[in-house]
Amino acid sequence: MNEKFVRNGPLMELDSYPRWAQDMMLSTLEAKEKVVKHDLFAMMRDAVLTPKAMRNFLIGGWPVVVQFPQFMAVNLCKIQYGRSLGENMARKYLMKNIRVEQNHAEHWVEWAKACAVSERDLLDSYLPVESQALSHWCWHSSEHTSLATSMAATNLAIEGATGEWASLVCSAPDYENSFAPEERKKAMRWLKLHAHYDDTHPWEALDIIASLIGWEIEPKYAELLGQCVMNSYKCMTLSLNCYLSEICG
Repeated sequence: MNEKFVRNGPLMELDSYPRWAQDMMLSTLEAKEKVVKHDLFAMMRDAVLTPKAMRNFLIGGWPVVVQFPQFMAVNLCKIQYGRSLGENMARKYLMKNIRVEQNHAEHWVEWAKACAVSERDLLDSYLPVESQALSHWCWHSSEHTSLATSMAATNLAIEGATGEWASLVCSAPDYENSFAPEERKKAMRWLKLHAHYDDTHPWEALDIIASLIGWEIEPKYAELLGQCVMNSYKCMTLSLNCYLSEICG
């Protein structure tokens, strides 16, 4: 029987987790860096991103932002209270964060409005298939894979990369100062919440995933788990490339 994992080291240190989890995080790091260090975010930080690319980003990213609570709700339905420590941890985490993510959708709307993108634009605009890839992947993962696997694809991978790129954008004052003083608070709220508030979220997800699986893992499942994390990063990069290209928008 696989020995249960109970973390006894710091939450945000990789050495606190089983070897398979460490290997998964390290093997997907390069793909994650392609997201976090993408030209689009560097240009956004420096306030030189074109209005067209900014519009593409806000409209293209909207489906995942607004659907993220739904992905978590699908995962919540997989849980039976009391069946395991990992499931109890996942239940508490998902229930707490579903409402938080709904508020994040409202902050995204305010950010878009400050960039001359209306709520109707978010709801009704045409989306190239490249910009829809992440949303479709998240739905597939949430509906057709295990709790641990789908949390790895969403709460671990997507929230982890998002927290880091949001921190990058907020690391200089240029982008915030590009908004009129009276608009800055609402325009920057989504970014600032993700740059600071979400710092522990992906680590909490990793803790839950490790608790669900245990100290040991079947090699094929370890490979699948890493591929699912990698898929999320690849879909994010595909979308970001699209936002900067002529085919989008």
